[in-house]
Amino acid sequence: MRTSKIATASSAQQRRSRRVLCTVLLYVSGQNEIGVPFEENTSALIVNAHGGLILLKEPVSIGQTLTIKNIRTAESLSCTVVMSSPAADGMREVGVEFSAPNPAFWRVAFPPDDWTKPVPRP
Repeated sequence: MRTSKIATASSAQQRRSRRVLCTVLLYVSGQNEIGVPFEENTSALIVNAHGGLILLKEPVSIGQTLTIKNIRTAESLSCTVVMSSPAADGMREVGVEFSAPNPAFWRVAFPPDDWTKPVPRP
């Protein structure tokens, strides 16, 4: 059984955009944590305007760049690994962040209001 780390109410209030639980089929490419190139078909589990949580077989390192492609739309973009932790069946849950907000990438039919509002800068 797979478990994802879902934000508590207090941490959700600190987020730049709300999370949406949905499955988005992806093609991911990059290098694993020892520098060997890989390509993998996978999916996102949780998405938001700034990135998402994806499943990967390959181990990756925080700070490295991956390219993700939305299978349905063929749109690709670069993202940075911000979290990686073991999951079930030898997979890893990997948090990725876009270089700039891109809520349209996920093609969520009814996105939360905060996906389309300007993000206040500190």
